[in-house]
Amino acid sequence: MTLFLVMVILFFGNVVAREIGGSFASKFAWIEEAVRFMNIFLVFIALGLALEKGRHVGIDTLRDRLPPKLRTVLLKVIDGAGFMFSTYLAWLGIGLVKFVLMTGQRSPTLDLPVGWVYSAPVIGFGLLALRFALSFFGIIDRFGTHQTSIEAEH
Repeated sequence: MTLFLVMVILFFGNVVAREIGGSFASKFAWIEEAVRFMNIFLVFIALGLALEKGRHVGIDTLRDRLPPKLRTVLLKVIDGAGFMFSTYLAWLGIGLVKFVLMTGQRSPTLDLPVGWVYSAPVIGFGLLALRFALSFFGIIDRFGTHQTSIEAEH
């Protein structure tokens, strides 16, 4: 939430600087790029949290109609597959970060190594893999009785 609030404040300040700043506004050109990078990190960091809170898209019609023992096995398979896939994507991301860092590419206005921006998926999928593992071992209950906003209205 803090990251999102910082993004809003920076972007608002950028808009105000452009409207009233004239040539002074060019000193704030870095804000747009910084907000873009923050948005990328925000999306990937939220992956694990959304999974834990039951906010990922899923079809639960069949799952909820299965007998309890079969449902438990299915949920473990889902968590195991999710963990393996997320770990694989994080591993691929590490290779991508290394490659981009070796190219020496830098962002235009912030002059940061662009490879660090590519670390966002590594962090996000790493956190996602952690949540899948926590669910697999029963430390969190991501399949629990999460009430959706549609159910809350009725």
